[in-house]
Amino acid sequence: MKTLIILVGRTTNPHFAASISDYAARITHYMPFEMLVLPETKNTRSLSEEQQKHAEGDQILKQLQPSDTVVLLDEHGRELRSIELASWLEHRRQSAKRLVFIIGGPYGFSPEVYARANEKLSLSRLTFSHQMVRLVFTEQLYRACTIIKGEPYHHE
Repeated sequence: MKTLIILVGRTTNPHFAASISDYAARITHYMPFEMLVLPETKNTRSLSEEQQKHAEGDQILKQLQPSDTVVLLDEHGRELRSIELASWLEHRRQSAKRLVFIIGGPYGFSPEVYARANEKLSLSRLTFSHQMVRLVFTEQLYRACTIIKGEPYHHE
């Protein structure tokens, strides 16, 4: 199973970008993994939030294949503990052809992207910047991989 994270816009914080790259490289030791950064929508000041979500949604949907298992990182998604995420990931690795996580823009997702999603996950009930979500999620994905392999990175 290949795992892909789709991000809307590049990570602008250099410290976050370096850490995200580090975790992404670590994840590739456990499974085929890729991060795809979609360009930010241009002229957002002239667009409403809904128009911006639709523009981003169109870009996202173009990247998806019919057989993809699509998981949105969304504040209304299901919250999992790290151990539960590892179990969830292991189950998806058995059943999914390509597992695609999507971290959207600042206003969330268009209705079309929500309709295409198979699941929604939330990292916390707290609100994080989209830049920070990228870092926290890649670390948690790496953590899940180490839990699956029984490695000592995670402590109960």
